[in-house]
Amino acid sequence: MYALEFASFTYVCCGNYATANALVDEVVALADDKSAMQWKAFGMLAQGWLFSLTGRTSDAVHTISSAITAWRSMGAMVFVPLYLSQLAKACANLGQFDEAWRCIGEALNAVKTCKETCWEADVHRIAGEIALQSPQPDAAKAEAYFKRALAVAREQQAKSWELRAAMSMARLLRDQGR
Repeated sequence: MYALEFASFTYVCCGNYATANALVDEVVALADDKSAMQWKAFGMLAQGWLFSLTGRTSDAVHTISSAITAWRSMGAMVFVPLYLSQLAKACANLGQFDEAWRCIGEALNAVKTCKETCWEADVHRIAGEIALQSPQPDAAKAEAYFKRALAVAREQQAKSWELRAAMSMARLLRDQGR
């Protein structure tokens, strides 16, 4: 299950959602068969992420919310900032901005409390994207989040997170005519 789950994660990050989905479905089925509830919750988190990335936003919100509850009920905290930020993005896509900001706040708090800083740059980047997507887009707030994402990524020497944040900042600057 470990190999399937982490292989699916790699495929998600590379944009190969069909392969990732097949692996995640296999994880969830195997976890059901073996009554491995931790792996089922982990698989559901990945399913929710895939739903979000493939336009099934309502399914993403429901699946990620349920999976985070199950994940936490077992005392697990690893990956929570990642999936809370994905939940925030899905909520924003549904126009549920209060819930999106609550999830971002919770993700940033989880980064601090759990010291799981590997997701910090992307949480800030997603917060910036939500600031731009809000009913009253706030470019200054988005820019501050993007700058923070860039600073964190550079400090961690996380080139992929830095590139994602730089692309978000570049789109903002382009759209503002700067």
